[in-house]
Amino acid sequence: MLVPADRPRMETRPLGETGHDSTVTTFGAIALNWLEQEGANQMVEAVLDAGVNHFDVAPTYGDAELKLGPKLRQHREEVFLGCKTGERDYDGARHKLERSLNRLGVDTIDLYQVHGLETRDELDQITSDGGALDAFREARDEGLVEHLGLTSHGDPDLIVDAIDRIDDLETVMFPLNPVVMAKDDAEHDYEAVVERANEENLGTLVIKAFARGPWPDTDELPEEDRPYANWYQPVDRPDEIRERFAFAASQDVTSVVNPGDPKLVSMVLDAAERFEGMDEAAQRSVLEGARHDDSPVPQQLHH
Repeated sequence: MLVPADRPRMETRPLGETGHDSTVTTFGAIALNWLEQEGANQMVEAVLDAGVNHFDVAPTYGDAELKLGPKLRQHREEVFLGCKTGERDYDGARHKLERSLNRLGVDTIDLYQVHGLETRDELDQITSDGGALDAFREARDEGLVEHLGLTSHGDPDLIVDAIDRIDDLETVMFPLNPVVMAKDDAEHDYEAVVERANEENLGTLVIKAFARGPWPDTDELPEEDRPYANWYQPVDRPDEIRERFAFAASQDVTSVVNPGDPKLVSMVLDAAERFEGMDEAAQRSVLEGARHDDSPVPQQLHH
């Protein structure tokens, strides 16, 4: 990626074997969906001004692709672009890829990812003849995408199984935060995902780093009254954001994705710019403080 001389140089880490060094934070462009175009343009410029070079978007993020497009095209050489599809068969995945390219107004997506893998039936489908990965590989051969990845909020065992079964997988995106790491059970063992991904030299992208827990039931707090546009309740004080970012970025991963609400993005950028690591004693203290909190993951988001 081209880095203009006037951009700050945020810490970067190799994204597996892709040949790209991703900034320690990735811009989750779902945040743009909640903004008008002028506000979206300003946010993209602010993210770039902070030195971020890895962006992630998806067709299920409302109008985020359309709102990212103008500034993305203006700064295309500065951005490693990740996109995704939730389609599981060849035809659906190919259609969504072409639609995303059109909505973004670009010729190539750097990283194309299976979005939100939830079940082993879905894993069987995407890896079968006529599955989504056939479309991914064809698009890679055509130069429409460069690298293949996978995202999941599901069981850690499922993600590890996917890593083992998809031999040309290059990145994986998954939840990691003190709440899940404080749980001593296989259901929350996303550390096993980190370990397996690193054994295979995959890029590791962390989501839900800022999750405080699930929202209260809707009869207690109606969805329209939630103060943030996240499906989980986020931490939201600057000191909490800095602590959560430092914790996640200290776990031998590549990059940490911001939460989806635009009101939180600037605090994450500040945390990434300030990041200097978190020692083991501080990590243990954070884990102990989260030991009794409820986790919003693993989660099936679409069923």
